[in-house]
Amino acid sequence: MSKNVLIISSSPRRGGNSDTLCDQFMQGAEEAGNRVDKIRLAELTIDYCSACYACKKLGHCVKQDDMEQVIAKMRNADVIVLATPVYFYTMCAQMKTMIDRTLGGAQKAGLENKEFYLIATAADGKAAMERTIDGLRGYIECLPGAKEMGAIYGAGAWQLGDIQRNPAMQEAYQVGKSIC
Repeated sequence: MSKNVLIISSSPRRGGNSDTLCDQFMQGAEEAGNRVDKIRLAELTIDYCSACYACKKLGHCVKQDDMEQVIAKMRNADVIVLATPVYFYTMCAQMKTMIDRTLGGAQKAGLENKEFYLIATAADGKAAMERTIDGLRGYIECLPGAKEMGAIYGAGAWQLGDIQRNPAMQEAYQVGKSIC
């Protein structure tokens, strides 16, 4: 049975290292017969959470931007991939902003019981990415019934294109292909 897969790429660079791993994951998932949608946060307008907590009363965020379409796609997905480059040992600002803004969307049903895959790329080694992966894990632990299915580490990828000769390319493809 095919699944709805949503890939959320937070790379500010189209074709950047983490964005390229998203494409590999997508290729594998599509070849396995899944329906795949990829969004690039850098191409959307998503404002910061202002901690007004209107969402607690209203069941949705009061801000009028592209976050509503992200939440709708997250609700429709069975599988969500969160991909980020590592900046100063943590996720990039685009990912953190999106995560914070899901607070409003989490006030209504639909974000529970999702399967998550995590992708991170960094100039340094795998150990340097653990803080980033832990931050993403902290987020998914806040979503009821969420289950981490795996993490892909694109270590040693700093400059544009460095990921091309990295074993994470094949891993991302194979993990995507294993979704069924």
